[in-house]
Amino acid sequence: MLSQISLWRDMVDLTLSEEQEMLRELAHEFANERIRPQAEHWDENSEFPMETIAEAHEMGLLNLHIPEEYGGMGMDCLTEAVVQEELAWGDPGFATAAYSNGLTAAPIITGGTEEQKQKYLGWLVEKPSIAAYAVTEPGAGSDVAAIQSTAVKDGDDYILNGNKMWITGAGKADWYFVLAYTDKEAGYKGMSGFIVESDWEGVSLGKKETNMGQRASDTRAVNFENVRVPAANLVGGKEGGGWFNAMAAFDVSRPSIAAHATGISRAAYEHSLQYADERMTFGKKLHQHQAIQFMLADMKTEIEAARLLTWKAAWMMDNGMRNTEFAAHAKRFAADAAMKITTDAVQIFGGYGYSEEYPVARLMRAAKVMQIYEGSSQVQRMIIGREIVRGL
Repeated sequence: MLSQISLWRDMVDLTLSEEQEMLRELAHEFANERIRPQAEHWDENSEFPMETIAEAHEMGLLNLHIPEEYGGMGMDCLTEAVVQEELAWGDPGFATAAYSNGLTAAPIITGGTEEQKQKYLGWLVEKPSIAAYAVTEPGAGSDVAAIQSTAVKDGDDYILNGNKMWITGAGKADWYFVLAYTDKEAGYKGMSGFIVESDWEGVSLGKKETNMGQRASDTRAVNFENVRVPAANLVGGKEGGGWFNAMAAFDVSRPSIAAHATGISRAAYEHSLQYADERMTFGKKLHQHQAIQFMLADMKTEIEAARLLTWKAAWMMDNGMRNTEFAAHAKRFAADAAMKITTDAVQIFGGYGYSEEYPVARLMRAAKVMQIYEGSSQVQRMIIGREIVRGL
């Protein structure tokens, strides 16, 4: 712990590199000019923004974490978080839809064979493409060990059966990372990861879910019925490492999800500040009332704190440190802050905030899922509690 504090102290200026600042500015400009003008349309029509995702891909704003040897940019976790905050500031639904690749690629980067990395990571960078992380099931969300999917060895293949639910990007994905039991009796140590292509026989989709918010994202069930998966698509080439690999992926992705939440908060705060400067009540601007000033002050404090937690979690990952606790801190705090800040933004707007004609209503709807997916806020507290008593 002391060594972590010492290393973190060396970074207290928190100055982004020239490359990181350039990417941040590029992402912000793209979010302002290409994402925000379409956000309301995507949300109203539940339209997946594939064309705009393709534009972001061509500009080099996606798949930043994929190593250079597989065609990616090889950027670090902190750079990814900086860019993701800007994309979510543009529109949370777009950010979630575009980041599906981030979580899905993580277990391949950390645990895949060389052949799997070359093929499937290369697939994501060669052209605009979507991959989906298929772990959650109707009876197994945060309790991953409760999944019922199975993969039984049959010659040179595995026969995969199972039903996945709430899968982000499912309807647009070219391939899935699928977690299934290869040895049910071994518990979570009997889980294995598989790469399954979406056009294989036996793969089918459920209906597109009508979600409260982030409707640009395509969320569906994915069903696997006697799908024949080549043994070459067993992640890492061996059974039993699926759970560990899937959970390690969250240490990589949670800083980016925390950055999404921070971007949502920042957008809501900026809309609120602008409105409070334009709206006149009782003969003065809204922000001149102390009650509103305090709300804006709390928003800003929570945004700054969320970003610092996010950057530290990302920085720890980039410096080879175990970041499980801080990734949970960042995700939990940023998600809860986003829900509070967007709710307060609606309050500052008053009756106008309750109308879908103003963006804060959409942001509040979008914020709620941040407390649920990639591990709920309650699960993050469980992780933090487990980590702080480790070794006692």
